Amino acid sequence: MIDEEADRRALPGNGLPAERVLAEVRALRAADRPTHGGRLFAYVYDPAVPGLDELAAAAYAGSAHVNGLDPTAFPSLLAMENALVGAAARLLGGGPGSAAPDVVGSVTSGGTESLILAVKAARDAHPEITEPRIVVPASAHAAFAKAAHYLRVAVDPVPVSARTLRPAAADVAAAIGPATVLVVCSAPSYAHGVVDPVAEIARAAASAGVRCHVDACFGGWTLPYLRRLGVDVPPFDFALAGVTSISVDLHKYAYAPKGVSVLLHRDPALRAPQYFAYADWPGYTMVNPVIASTRSGGPIAAAYATLRHLGDDGYLRLAAATRDAVAGLADAVRTVDGLRLMAEPESTVVCFTATDPGLDLFVLVDELAARGWHTQPQQSYADLPRSVHLTVTAAVAPRVAEFGPDLADAVAAARAAGPVALPAELLALAGTLTPEALTPDLVAGLAAGLGLTIPADAAPADAGTAPADAGTAPAGPLPGRTAVVNTLLDAAPPALRERLLVEFVGLLQRPTW
Repeated sequence: MIDEEADRRALPGNGLPAERVLAEVRALRAADRPTHGGRLFAYVYDPAVPGLDELAAAAYAGSAHVNGLDPTAFPSLLAMENALVGAAARLLGGGPGSAAPDVVGSVTSGGTESLILAVKAARDAHPEITEPRIVVPASAHAAFAKAAHYLRVAVDPVPVSARTLRPAAADVAAAIGPATVLVVCSAPSYAHGVVDPVAEIARAAASAGVRCHVDACFGGWTLPYLRRLGVDVPPFDFALAGVTSISVDLHKYAYAPKGVSVLLHRDPALRAPQYFAYADWPGYTMVNPVIASTRSGGPIAAAYATLRHLGDDGYLRLAAATRDAVAGLADAVRTVDGLRLMAEPESTVVCFTATDPGLDLFVLVDELAARGWHTQPQQSYADLPRSVHLTVTAAVAPRVAEFGPDLADAVAAARAAGPVALPAELLALAGTLTPEALTPDLVAGLAAGLGLTIPADAAPADAGTAPADAGTAPAGPLPGRTAVVNTLLDAAPPALRERLLVEFVGLLQRPTW
């Protein structure tokens, strides 16, 4: 007799037919945001190129079991990694005949790993500095804070202008001290899509004898093409003598599957401290260029296939389509009374805020989602207002004409609904509660009060019997509208906001028994 409850577990008592397992996966995936179609403005990057997904999946499958731990055992992976590094280096001002002919690099699992390794290399290059520090603009990616936390490096933050959304190069230079091992700048910053004054910052770092890392994870694969299309892109790459390392994600605008990033160093000596080697044990001598030891060749092969298939001319066409989509979306924002662009777009981001106090941006995000547009709300920070972020890809271009009317309609609906009004006691709690006082029970109570449900079992009740064409997934743990949640997070100080989210995600991530 088959135990149906046990059958629904990840490890059932009896193995299940392949088609049934795939049907379960399809049923679970039905609750996800759409990864294609040009209506999701965050997390995924869609070029809308027919056949590309199938090509990448085939390449991925063919190398999924290849292990990057030992390049001598799997020379195919080494060859593909070197090719990806070379392509990124040439695109970003390095390689033969350039100002940085000796650029080297490594393929990582994503932008966060690339940034952690950039900080590690800078830290380990100066063992004499016992309390190393990094200078980081407030607009730099949060992964630098993560790197500093993991590596026990102190962060010296530099504020950004509320007008330009950039740090002043003079402020960055003033923050450099005797213990500084790395200076950071963005090309562009993720939140607002503006390029920092990299030339001036790199010059200040070089004058102080400090490394300068350009985080181009987000824009490194588009800015060079936008420049070729006539966009006024400021210098940011290895053409600048003071730039010592650059990161660029291939799973963003190179349109490769997750997760592939490249970390480039200006020369081999700068990369050397990035490696970890260990021989003082009875096993094999370990040497790793990146954080992981075992690495699947699947993502690397998929990225290699994607670059080879699209080619330089393909990326130029995709950049042109993206540029046009950005212009169209920005025009749509400009035409709506009560909205303003946070900055004139200069990359692949459209970011806007509200000028009308009666227009709640978090309610607007919900109204856009109800119309099929999935945007990314951003909480207020220092003297920067809350905003809405749109990451624009080539797949958005055919949808631009639909966005303007829906945006105007969503704004009207948000005005009619009015701003979110949190209960006075909840606002008081957000202002007085300390992160240390939070407990899982307290967070669960807050979640319930805000309309969030924490399922007792993360697996769908009918996962074991989902039909192959299942189009409806079980309700997820979050409601369709999140304006109240975002308003609470916006009211909470950053440290409390962090703790709230840690505890809440901890409640979500529980084993399915």
